[in-house]
Order: sequence, then C-alpha cells, then structure tokens
Amino acid sequence: MKKIRLGLFGLGNIGTGVARLLNTNKEIISARLGAELELKRASDLDITRDFGVKFAPGVLTTDSDSIVNDPEIDIVIELIGGTGVAKALIEKSIAAGKHVVTANKALLAKHGKELFPTALQKGVCLSFEASVGGCIPIVKTIRESLVANRISAFTGILNGTCNYILTRITEEGIPFDEALAGAQAEGYAEADPALDVEGHDTAHKLAILSSLAYGMEMSLDDIYVEGISGISPVDIEFAQNAGYTIKLLAISKYDGQSAEARVHPAMIPKANMLSNVSGSLNAVSVTGDAVGEMMLYGYGAGMMPTASAVLADAVDIARDILAGGATRIPGLSFMDGHMNNIPIRPIDEITTGYYLRLAVMDRPGVLSKISGILGDRNISLKSVVQTERKLNGAVPLFMLTHPARESMMKKAIEQISALDMISGRPVLIRIEEPESL
Repeated sequence: MKKIRLGLFGLGNIGTGVARLLNTNKEIISARLGAELELKRASDLDITRDFGVKFAPGVLTTDSDSIVNDPEIDIVIELIGGTGVAKALIEKSIAAGKHVVTANKALLAKHGKELFPTALQKGVCLSFEASVGGCIPIVKTIRESLVANRISAFTGILNGTCNYILTRITEEGIPFDEALAGAQAEGYAEADPALDVEGHDTAHKLAILSSLAYGMEMSLDDIYVEGISGISPVDIEFAQNAGYTIKLLAISKYDGQSAEARVHPAMIPKANMLSNVSGSLNAVSVTGDAVGEMMLYGYGAGMMPTASAVLADAVDIARDILAGGATRIPGLSFMDGHMNNIPIRPIDEITTGYYLRLAVMDRPGVLSKISGILGDRNISLKSVVQTERKLNGAVPLFMLTHPARESMMKKAIEQISALDMISGRPVLIRIEEPESL
C-alpha cells in the first residue's frame, strides 16, 4: 500500500492526540484513503517525557528543520501555536514544496494575507479546519458544501472557555472569578486566560470565517472585540427572567457592500438554538440564500476532537496527492484574484437592542432623568425594573431598550455616567433578536 508521509511540529496536547489517532485508527484511515498515513518524524523541545503514545524508532526529534528538509515527507502538521517559530516553520515548509496543515488561528488571522498567496504560488495546500470550532467541520461546510450559496451571515459560539464560564454562572449563580478558576482547574482555561475571556481568540476565528464566507481579505484589526469579564450573576439572572441567555458571540453579516464583524457578550432569546449550547461546546449558525439557516454543533476544543479535524485535512490533501493533483480547492474558498477588500462597518453604525444595568441613588426623579437622556438620543425603553436591594446606598435599575444605533447609546451612557445620582460604571449588553441575527 502506498504511503503518504507526515511530519509533525509540536507534541503538546493536540499533537499527541494526532499521533494517538494515527495509531488507534490506522486501519480505518487506510481503508478510507486507499493509502497509509505514516508519521515519519515528530519534533518537540522535550522528547524524553512519556507521551502515552508508542512512536516508531527514529520518529522523535528536537530538530524541526530535519522535517522541513526531508524530501520524503509530503505533509507537515504545525501544532506549536503562536506567531513566531510556527510561522517560520510553515514558511520554510511551503518553500520546500510541502503541504501544510495547521490549527493555528492566531497565525492565520494575522498573517494569512501573506501565507495563502505564498502557498498558492508554490502549488501546495495550506489547510486549517482545526483552527475554528475544533471538530466542527465549519471550514469544509463553507468552502465546499455551501459553494453555490451567497452567504449573508453567520453567528457562532466559538470559544469553549467562555461558554463554560457563562454556563457555570448561569446554572450555579457563582461570580466570574470563581467560574474562571473552575475552568482553569478543568483545563479549559490557561493560567493567563486573557486571550479567551477578553474575546481575542474568538476574533481570530471570526476573521478566518468572514474571509471564507464572503471572499474578503482578513482584517483582524477592524473587528470589534469585547470580553465577558464584566458579566455578573445579577445580569444573567435578569436575562433568564426576561427570557434571554447571555453568550459570547461572534457575529458577522454581509450586505454585498460592507460587513459586520464583532465579538461581544449578547443576550439571545431562549428559543434560539445557540442559547442551549452549554459547557465547552461550540456552535455556528450560517445563513445562505439557497439553504436558509443551518447550524453545526460539537466540541470546539480538546485533544481528540481537534486531532480528528487535523487528520481530516491531512487525508483530504493525501487524496489529492494520490489523484495526481493539489490545491484543487482554494484555501480561502475563492479563487486567486477574486478576494476583495470588503470594509468592516464600525461598531458605532450597528443597530440593536440593549440591556442596561445602573446603580442609582434612591432619589425622586431619577428614572425620569435617565429616560429623558435616552429619549433625547432616540432610544426608547422596552421595560424597566427597579429592585429593593441596596448596595452602598444605591439600588440596581435594569432597562431593556428597543433597537437603537450604537453611537447614540454610547453618547447616552456617557451622559448618564456623569450624573451624580449614578454610582459606578453602567453595564451594557447588546440584545440580538432573531431578525438581527
């Protein structure tokens, strides 16, 4: 049986999973491919530790360049992460004429503009299913299954750490810090969780999907990003009572001229399928003109789910090699010369509903003053709830608004914050109803 030889950079959690899956499912992979995927060499800084996987003699190495320079290796898999060493190794591998599989969303979001054209010029594939949504085949779905559709929008829960934290706060009423500590203890969150909880990991994935869906050049710097660290149990409790669930969403829309691309916490109706995606699971809802709305759901991270997506890419490339061709499908879905510089609309231009929580002094005329400021900015109130609970002489005031322009809401918040009857900074969460999603 013909062999397709692999090189692997990085034997962390996912890299070890790839090696394990190649061992345990070797026969079924070969039966489906018609050839054997052989891991010829795997590099890591430390090859003395117990990986829990049996490697053939001579596979493990600390010399990554030995993989790049091996002419027998057809496909390299980059699972180091980051944008330093990983980028250099991918560039060297492409220059050496090797196909590349990566799960590195940060690298692609920041440097995809350089890497994809370089791979195309060299006639090799740069595949990245595992970079977005773990085992969810969202890249293949957009690039292949929806090839005949004009995609107008997608909305996703794309970070398992944030979804786990928000699920714990929702179900147990615990504060953010306690939920974060639980996520770290379970291995969902890093010691420094900022990339996840501040929304940047989700933004990397949103940049990649927007490029795939609309044929737009990646523009990470123009994506609005807001994390979940300001969400408290009282906000989630109010949302639940009002018929909503709070999720960190990646939201993208395209009208043929410009796109929305934003990451932030949002209230969504409990009837929305995304509201039921709990724990560390991910989901993406995509809208196409032919298929309507569809949703993909599954594990967005983890050793074996991500390893599954990595090897799916490797098998796709191997099939092309066996067929005598390569780069059959454009890496970013659109052929060279058909990618466009589509502008991303500033967050100030969006229109949506809002949840507003204020800590107000218990004085006459407070509500009329606040509602007057909102009215002056053409923001109408949908509901107002004031509780009896007091904290340092202030009581919580909860408001839901009808759809309003973001720029007007920001100006109103600035004016409200300056009132001497307001204690602390107002909390603002956008509301995404079905028509806005």
